[in-house]
Amino acid sequence: MISTPERATTLQARRLGIDTRQEPIIYLRADSPVCRSEGFSALSRVLVHTEHCKIIATLNIITGEMLRRGQIGFSESAWLRLQLNTDDNVWLTHPRPVQSLSHVRAKVYGHSLSKQQFQEIINDIVDGRYADVHIAAFITACGDDKLNDAEIIALTQAMIDSGSRIDWGQPMVIDKHCVGGLPGNRTTPIVVAILAASGLTMPKTSSRAITSPAGTADTMETMTEVSLTLEQMKQVVKQEGACLAWGGSVRLSPSDDILIQVERALDIDSEGQLIASVLSKKIAAGATHVLIDIPVGPTAKVRSQKAADKLAASFQKVGEQLGIKIQILFTDGSQPVGNGIGPALEAKDVLAVLQNDTDAPQDLKQRALTMSGTMLEMAGVVAPGGGIEKATTILESGLAWEKFCAICNAQGGMKQPDEAPYLFKLMADRKGTVTRVDNRRLAQVAKLAGAPIDPTAGLEIHVKLGQQVYPHEPLLTIHAESSGELNYAVDYLESHPDIICLNTDEGSAEENTDENPTD
Repeated sequence: MISTPERATTLQARRLGIDTRQEPIIYLRADSPVCRSEGFSALSRVLVHTEHCKIIATLNIITGEMLRRGQIGFSESAWLRLQLNTDDNVWLTHPRPVQSLSHVRAKVYGHSLSKQQFQEIINDIVDGRYADVHIAAFITACGDDKLNDAEIIALTQAMIDSGSRIDWGQPMVIDKHCVGGLPGNRTTPIVVAILAASGLTMPKTSSRAITSPAGTADTMETMTEVSLTLEQMKQVVKQEGACLAWGGSVRLSPSDDILIQVERALDIDSEGQLIASVLSKKIAAGATHVLIDIPVGPTAKVRSQKAADKLAASFQKVGEQLGIKIQILFTDGSQPVGNGIGPALEAKDVLAVLQNDTDAPQDLKQRALTMSGTMLEMAGVVAPGGGIEKATTILESGLAWEKFCAICNAQGGMKQPDEAPYLFKLMADRKGTVTRVDNRRLAQVAKLAGAPIDPTAGLEIHVKLGQQVYPHEPLLTIHAESSGELNYAVDYLESHPDIICLNTDEGSAEENTDENPTD
């Protein structure tokens, strides 16, 4: 029971059903006596009390008849956090000033922050004391390589300390992460199945997409349940040696999940925060050995080997300071991996590889085998140089597929990915050779089509670099769950004719469009 504020006006709660994502929003009438007596105005930060709970929320003012006098409206996130019922009593007061915002301001002006200052910021974020605008300021202040290695270490430790931490009681727990920027690079489910089938422990917790059309958690959610509790996750790992869960459901580095929501809106994923995000989740999940995959390519997230070396050195240094073994793998980031981009489409590629389908994308298979082999060697399962052969045997024998099915069934059952009802095919109108594929713009097309929020949305790539194509041969197919989103994606595709470049016999590099969508 929480004591009610003295002399505060009692208001009756009303659920408005407004989706404000993670940020709790409350609504008052413009003529509410509470606004006048407390001096509240639009966008004020307000401490909201019930008899059992309290949170800090942002106030919106309404001028219509949505609320009666004496009522207070709640967004969905605010209603659920306070566990309200209709007409529950609610009281409003001013919150204490958020002292850690002074640290954010210091960072905005280029000052370095201490471990204690990062901890205060992260604690206030987790406690809900920051509005999205404050979080956005923090993310921006730390972006563009504005964190040195000492600050990245401090931020990572603060994020670890803000949530739960799992101890598996084993000397080795293995994990992997790709820094991203390469659409379709969904190797994780394949790698987990291979390593778990070899007897290694790999409790894989993955994020949802930040700036990409799909994250591993989004893709896995089209095939099984990923929102596991910590106890469910432990039971799956105990039973099968591995899991493929969404990290946000088990409160591992909870600040990271909050930051990711705002990073997604800003389309920002800076180097320092990337390292802190990845390693805080890995360490909190109990990992001792982690493979970091860094794709390098002209339109990948990491565009040069020099930048890749710098990122790798920071990963190694932070990992060393925090007691985790890091191995770096540089991979080709010049074009998308597999055939699909988007949760369900990437899931179909994963299933094809695991089932040893003859039409499975071979580039995805080979990348997964390379990573699995590297990790088998890192874990000492095989001698150096023997990892890929061992991984190939496990995959092609069907053991990896059996293990993947067992993991999915342990997580709540396996299902088949659905298909989108609306399609658009981009056709070649001349003979030519594919000379360039723009990863970033292809990802944007998939996102405009609805991915990852619409799980079946995205696109299929039908060509690879160096491939010769002929007139009327498909280059890509957009998948969407609504005609409106399909049109958005097609408009963007047609306004960026260099997404897929073809060299014709005359030596020009052009991209081709077809204006006839098919349902």
